[in-house]
Amino acid sequence: MSFRPEHELHQRRRGRNVGVGLMLAAFVVLIMALTYVKITQTDFELPPNQREVTQ
Repeated sequence: MSFRPEHELHQRRRGRNVGVGLMLAAFVVLIMALTYVKITQTDFELPPNQREVTQ
């Protein structure tokens, strides 16, 4: 039992899918890195109009 050789169209499509997958993974890593930096910032302060008023 032998497999048929893969069509050239499928090879190109696989290459495109790998490229899109890598770009998506890079985007997710970028968002995670930005979120981590924003969460770990120590000089974060709420804007003046969002501060809780204590009386």
